[in-house]
Amino acid sequence: MDSVTQIALGATMGELALGRKIGGRAALAGAICGTLPDLDSFIPYADAVATVTFHRSFSHSLFILALISPVVAWVMSKLFRRVGGNWQLWWPLCFFALFTHPLLDLFTVYGTQLFWPISDYPFSGSTIFIIDPAYTLPLVVGVLTALFLKRESEGRQISAWLGLGLSSAYLVWTVGAKFHIERVMREELSDQELAWQSILTTPAPFNSILWRAVVMAEGGYYEAWYSMLDEPHTLEFSFHADDKTLIEPIWRHWPVQRLAYFTHGFFGVREMNGSVVMSDLRMGVEPTYTFNYRVADFKDGATVPVVSTRVETPWDPRQLNALLARVFNPVR
Repeated sequence: MDSVTQIALGATMGELALGRKIGGRAALAGAICGTLPDLDSFIPYADAVATVTFHRSFSHSLFILALISPVVAWVMSKLFRRVGGNWQLWWPLCFFALFTHPLLDLFTVYGTQLFWPISDYPFSGSTIFIIDPAYTLPLVVGVLTALFLKRESEGRQISAWLGLGLSSAYLVWTVGAKFHIERVMREELSDQELAWQSILTTPAPFNSILWRAVVMAEGGYYEAWYSMLDEPHTLEFSFHADDKTLIEPIWRHWPVQRLAYFTHGFFGVREMNGSVVMSDLRMGVEPTYTFNYRVADFKDGATVPVVSTRVETPWDPRQLNALLARVFNPVR
């Protein structure tokens, strides 16, 4: 999730753990802990694919976070020494603020390596977009309300719990919505007698009403959109060809194998300006994707692997406007 959401969730954990004991410093400490795992974004890696696929690995591992939580608690006890208390006082706050960060990321489409180093499998629930105000606002309102109340007031806890409860209820809603969307998509694929291999559903930006499906098939992939407000049997699957034979000569090239693994097979391949470009189909809208990587060049009739680099594709604001309009414009 985005940084604002993780800060709000961490601050809520801090308030619930120590708010009535130490006041607003608890929310501040929780906010700090809540954003710590994402600091791995500043680590320089050898190439672009490594940079994106090693994010949410060790820094989001439940094992690593459990191990470092006492250390972080000790740092907090020193940082907020005027409050008093040793690391044992701070440990529950640090543990829950750190632990909830990757658990929330688990519900996004990006992928979170929860069990690193035992496994680097990127778990991905894909039930909520990385920025969703319906999830974030209850947390923000709940924790800010708590901060305006007196330390000894029972309302502090009630406000924070209410914010967390509402946001959690919304998260449960997104899981149920995904199960419904998956059923609708599979039924439509069967009714339209389309041959397919695998399917991914994920919510459109900023909401959980409109959903996108990527359906991998022979020679390319389908893209479809469906709103929770639509009538049944209104799905249109648009086919987009790609050419995965382009990566056959370089299949052992690490960025190629890493992207195929990291995306769970939901990637496209195309030629662009004399290069082979792989796109993560999970994040974006056809033809604009967030993560595109140049992995090889064509030279003298051969496919030559290169150090992977990011390829930007310009985003047309009209695409987002069309999607947002589609949310509350059901197809009948």
